[in-house]
Amino acid sequence: MSGPSRSWSTSSRTTSPSRWSGLRGPAGPGSSTRRPADASHAAVTGAELADLVARVGPVLVFFVAITVVAEIADAAGVFDVAGHWATRAGRHRTPVLWLLFVVVAVVCTVFLSLDTTAVLLTPVGLAIAAQLDISPVPFALTTLWLANTASLLLPVSNLTNLLSLHQFAALGVGHPGYVRLAALPAAGAVVGTVVVLFLWHRKALRGRYALDAAPEPHDPTMLRLAAGVCVAVGPLFALGLSPAWVSSVAAMVLLVAAWSRDRSRFAHVAVPWRMALGVAVLFVLLDLALRHGLQPALASLAGTGTAPIDLVRVAGSGALAANVVNNLPAYIALESVTADAPPRLMALLIGVNVAPLVTPWASLATLLWAQRCRARGIQISPWTLAAQGATCALVAAGLALGALVVAG
Repeated sequence: MSGPSRSWSTSSRTTSPSRWSGLRGPAGPGSSTRRPADASHAAVTGAELADLVARVGPVLVFFVAITVVAEIADAAGVFDVAGHWATRAGRHRTPVLWLLFVVVAVVCTVFLSLDTTAVLLTPVGLAIAAQLDISPVPFALTTLWLANTASLLLPVSNLTNLLSLHQFAALGVGHPGYVRLAALPAAGAVVGTVVVLFLWHRKALRGRYALDAAPEPHDPTMLRLAAGVCVAVGPLFALGLSPAWVSSVAAMVLLVAAWSRDRSRFAHVAVPWRMALGVAVLFVLLDLALRHGLQPALASLAGTGTAPIDLVRVAGSGALAANVVNNLPAYIALESVTADAPPRLMALLIGVNVAPLVTPWASLATLLWAQRCRARGIQISPWTLAAQGATCALVAAGLALGALVVAG
């Protein structure tokens, strides 16, 4: 990252600017500006620190604020009521209910982003499982996996897609061209995910269920307000407003309402400062590594060319980096060494969007999902997550890559 920083906002040929202003990636291999080795080094270090804060800050603000929104909505009974509505729509048949949940998860991810799915649908799925008295794992993993694997189709589906727009524009691929290039891989990833989910959990997803009585909210006014906020945030994200600002305003509205109506009921709302600090440390460590020799190693790992085996290599590099570190810094690190052809850049997105299913920190959506599970008292073994997630990642990413080759 020795050269001048490049803005992550899109170029004039791109129709949708990044919602996360200030995010930047490493300077490309062609950057040649060198740092002074003397007293001016401190000033450069200060500028680099400011640049890192500008990149990471909006992500952390969103992470903390959207968690507060989810905590208050959960305490208000929003997700229990939504789960009851879903069980009524399933007409007492578990497979029908699950397929309806799959459709909602895909639509929510595509149009409202994977993080919205992780935060708002995870507790709904867990509430459904509790009302059906079945294992929560099938519905929990349905949310987690589709939040990631269904996030290829539109730029708004995933932050990594938004970050890639300026590179696609530089390669002559505009917004419609991105959607055309992503359509078949996105479909392949979703189909692969649904098949793996059903094969892993087909026993739990059979049979019929009895419908419980609707849950009674503690405060109907707070329930309606929290539900309205949850419904509003997704479309505001999709319209291109900053997720950090939208989630912060939503959190403040709900905090003020909760404080004024029933302080004791909402006093347990947890703010994930420790997890946010961990995410920040990941970004700092990656930034340091990029400044001290990681970039050439990444270029060697990602290789060159657009033959099928080359695309597998690019996607594999992205998948490995995402599961070892996190998908957002993985994309930022690998973008400059894969953005020489549209298929290579799409292969990278497949790797960092579809495949981060193995480790608990592989994507921000996974961290948010795990947090929602813990809030409901659900613990899923890391070994279960890794074994089943690796299977889904291989199948879904493999089908997506095959579709990319066919489309190309």
